[in-house]
Amino acid sequence: MVRHIVMFKLIEFATPEEKIAKMNEFKVRLESLIDKIDVLRHIQVDFNINRAETWDVILTTELDSLEDVRIYANHPEHVKVGKEVIAPVKADRACVDYEY
Repeated sequence: MVRHIVMFKLIEFATPEEKIAKMNEFKVRLESLIDKIDVLRHIQVDFNINRAETWDVILTTELDSLEDVRIYANHPEHVKVGKEVIAPVKADRACVDYEY
């Protein structure tokens, strides 16, 4: 099994409410992929509660193999969420994949 973890730093928002709304959209749209991408075994989006830290959103997915990570990353539904929800507000991104 491979755990694929991605952390996102978001752009600055006009209000904290706008940021929370966008983070919630991240969560809903990404977590809905579990029903659309067969290779996903688990997907979870969480929010950093420590505002002193760099990263705002963490995505944790579990897949059977690194090849499945590639399939997930290139799946049209995942690409769509990336373009519509993530790209417009992403300031930075970090990723790690590991076997467990």
